Amino acid sequence: MEDGLKIASASLRRMFYLLTPNESSFKDVKEVPRYVDEALPAFIVLALIEIPILYLQGRPLPRFNDTFSSLAAGVVSQFHNLLFRGVEIATYIWVYDRWNIVSLPWDSPWTWLFGLIGVEFGYYWVHRTGHEMNIMWAGHQTHHSSEDYNLGTALRQSAVHRYFNWVIYLPLALIMPPSVFLVHIQLNLLYQFWIHTETVRSVGPLEWILNTPSHHRVHHGRNPYCIDKNYGGVLIIFDRLFGTFQAEEEKVIYGLVHPLQSWDPINAQICHLKYMFKKVQEEKGFSNKMGVIFKGPGWSPGKPWTGLIEDIPEVKEPVEKYDSDVPLKTSLYIFLHFFILIVASGVLTKFKEGMSPVWTISFILFMLFSLTSFGAIYDNKSYGPLMELFRCGVFLVVAKFSTPMMGSMVTVGSVLSWFYVASACLWLYECVRHNLLVKKVKTL
Repeated sequence: MEDGLKIASASLRRMFYLLTPNESSFKDVKEVPRYVDEALPAFIVLALIEIPILYLQGRPLPRFNDTFSSLAAGVVSQFHNLLFRGVEIATYIWVYDRWNIVSLPWDSPWTWLFGLIGVEFGYYWVHRTGHEMNIMWAGHQTHHSSEDYNLGTALRQSAVHRYFNWVIYLPLALIMPPSVFLVHIQLNLLYQFWIHTETVRSVGPLEWILNTPSHHRVHHGRNPYCIDKNYGGVLIIFDRLFGTFQAEEEKVIYGLVHPLQSWDPINAQICHLKYMFKKVQEEKGFSNKMGVIFKGPGWSPGKPWTGLIEDIPEVKEPVEKYDSDVPLKTSLYIFLHFFILIVASGVLTKFKEGMSPVWTISFILFMLFSLTSFGAIYDNKSYGPLMELFRCGVFLVVAKFSTPMMGSMVTVGSVLSWFYVASACLWLYECVRHNLLVKKVKTL
């Protein structure tokens, strides 16, 4: 019991960067805990605690469709880990082993403090380029696409941004030991979870030093006064130093300047990339084409690097959010199937070393199709029921042929198969009821 309380306490303290140097300093990167992976229970508990607080404060509760969109983005962002080993940390180690100019002691509290500040400084510039360079914004915009602001929003992560941002951290490898970097890059990310909330209005004098819910609400705003402000992760001091700080003033309206009109999780990841490359084709001249890619999202020929603030439309409450929705029973269906897929993803992550690449890639494709199907249902697309019927059918076919390989998992597989049979019958009924199968055949 006592050990369990200690573990729970450590897990909670990680979320607020409250670990001591002694308990979070390691000689080798292999010894560094997977803090982010281990934080899933804390994510769930804190998100559940937020709901009654929002209710008591009279604030809007999380919407099923928006929560699905945030969770789906988070899941898609983690597919990288199923396919590749830590390319980012491997590159960092490679640079450190060859070019580090100072050998700092890994177990010194001063090295730990340097790690906190150094990673935070790197994050400030990663985050700033993520807003002020179009190719970086193409990835980061996913995180800003929610028109709500709650702890679920923190999980709405980009699958693309990580392929660019690690380069900005590489100068730290000249000085900072890899194990120290790996600890603080995780703790920096975990800290940012709790600041995605409207339940905390202020933390008093700490607002001068820390990045807080108030400061980060401004960062997520699409009001003109909020644009390109408050880039810090844990601290707000670099924003104050470099002139990007903005205190919370009028009511913040969240989301993109041009909000998404879809719950499709794939579109949320790649929509700005498609827009950017279309704009590259339309621009005349090499320098203008490069400007579209490497200057700010609001740039166009004749405008400053980040565009003109006058181009940002004024927004005031009440704002009509995109909210195509479905009955509660359909949301419960989606979240139950989503939960099954998340559990399966966790199992695959644990045993991926023994899985063939073909199975891993096939599972990722099935996940992507599943999330797209759920998004189509939330968007009330006419083809949503057909997609879901097909998805259930694919699962049943694969389960039929893979049963001999499941061994002790065959009972679980049988239960899931019957569950998917029932699900397929449900969507077959929906397709027949809306005459979708006949309509689809006529279009072929």
